[in-house]
Amino acid sequence: MNRTSAPVDSPTPGVWEELVTTALLGTDRRTPPGAAPGREAPVALLDAAAMETVRRRAGLRPARPAQRPAPAPEDPRPPLPAPAAHRLAMLLADRPGSAGGGRRGTAPDLMELLPQWLATANARGFAAPPEALPALLDAARGRTDLRPAALTFVGPRALWLARLNPDWRFALRATPGGGTSLPHLDDTDKVQQLWQEGLFAERVALLAAIRAHEPGTARELLATTWATERAEDRLMFLDSLRTNLGDEDEAFLEQALSDRSRNVRATAAELLSALPGSALAARMAVRAGACVAVDHTRDTPTITVEAPHECDAGMERDGVVAKAPAGRGERSWWFGQLVEATPLETWPGRLGGRAPEEIVALPVTDDWQGELHAAWCRAAVRQRNADWSRALLGAPRAPETGGPGAVSLAERAKLLSMLGTDERAEWVAGFIATHGLSEAFQLLGVCDVPWAPQLGRAVVDALNIARDAGSYPWSFSGVMGLAERCLSPSEANRLDGLLAVPDEPENASPGAGGYWAEAFQRLVTTLRLRAAMAEELGAEQEEGPRGLA
Repeated sequence: MNRTSAPVDSPTPGVWEELVTTALLGTDRRTPPGAAPGREAPVALLDAAAMETVRRRAGLRPARPAQRPAPAPEDPRPPLPAPAAHRLAMLLADRPGSAGGGRRGTAPDLMELLPQWLATANARGFAAPPEALPALLDAARGRTDLRPAALTFVGPRALWLARLNPDWRFALRATPGGGTSLPHLDDTDKVQQLWQEGLFAERVALLAAIRAHEPGTARELLATTWATERAEDRLMFLDSLRTNLGDEDEAFLEQALSDRSRNVRATAAELLSALPGSALAARMAVRAGACVAVDHTRDTPTITVEAPHECDAGMERDGVVAKAPAGRGERSWWFGQLVEATPLETWPGRLGGRAPEEIVALPVTDDWQGELHAAWCRAAVRQRNADWSRALLGAPRAPETGGPGAVSLAERAKLLSMLGTDERAEWVAGFIATHGLSEAFQLLGVCDVPWAPQLGRAVVDALNIARDAGSYPWSFSGVMGLAERCLSPSEANRLDGLLAVPDEPENASPGAGGYWAEAFQRLVTTLRLRAAMAEELGAEQEEGPRGLA
């Protein structure tokens, strides 16, 4: 039934836009077309909108039928065991709790266990259940840290689904070449054609694939079009040379030092400085050596520093950035760049034949110790030098003494990544035993998972000490969260003694004992859950990186 007084008999241009405008303004301010002001105006507006909707739909012309999509590719990997598939559904259905405050309860955070579950499932070579693919892609869409493992687990159907749903297009971007299949590397004609005519993402993927197997061929291919590439493309292509970087790349990188783009020049200089035998490294060694010496006239041999007074054209060509950041002195800025680009084997000969540990222990004049040691840290990481990393770290139980005291926690974390797995865990365990957990979060983040036994014991002992001190566990929530994901499940039985509510000391925070018991209960429950997940995946004896075992 139409209750409008003057219905529209024929389409009027812009009538739908007119109705929308009236609805936004309100019928008390604007009367619908063909209706009188008053109580019936809203009804007239809805009737007119309904009539116009039918007219618009009836006037649509039928479109050509879309082409039926190709079938999804087959996944040759074995299916998940039924218990593991059920567990995956539970992990994907979990959502972070909405409760505020610091209290999390005793239930494990399942979404935080999903990355480890995926790593173990991928290590075992299982295929994802077809019914779980949408939820997996949705989870990866919301969390970039999940994407590599989730896309590997979804397998060949990830790209097929991504082309059908715009919400999952990230899978195309995350796949080198956007999912385009690369030609066989032995087919030189097709390789050349793709390099000359392909999209940028395809060319990046092609160069990376060739560089991984034939570094020289990749470099020669890049040289054929280098002069005609855009600056931002040259930067991306140059970055691919980090893979299998070697002395054979020096001539090409030296030419890149004269590039029009400052970013390209800086990247070329960085790569050359990672080659201790390069001419750039030798030039930097001469410049840095002129700034650093040992003063033997003092009671104790002391390193003296005379930073450069200018940044000349040669320094700029070799990658030294002339303009210092805000709040940073120019001379210290130039000096740090020279030292970090100098081969570390230069310093023993320059500083009296001393070993790295002896050099780092020398006092430094005029407050230059922090700048010098920080530059040596960057050099040790760039050149992947374990001896210098070990020297700059110092003893874990007394890291503030002597030279290593100038090294920040962030720098220590980077230096630790240069050491072997066992040595890294042993150092961090010693640090925690001496200094507790308040400064250990960054250091724990670079240790392999699951934590080595001595590191796990050190963390649990430090948590127990913090509990006995009567403080709230929320101050250690970051470390507790790491422990839930990284502590070996075999530690669960040893933690049973910490589940009871302890007697609170006189100066303890009110109710802290109950909160600690709750936190340890969650930790134990999570560890046992991880053990069950590993068993469901048939990986109870395996300890892969970031795995469940």
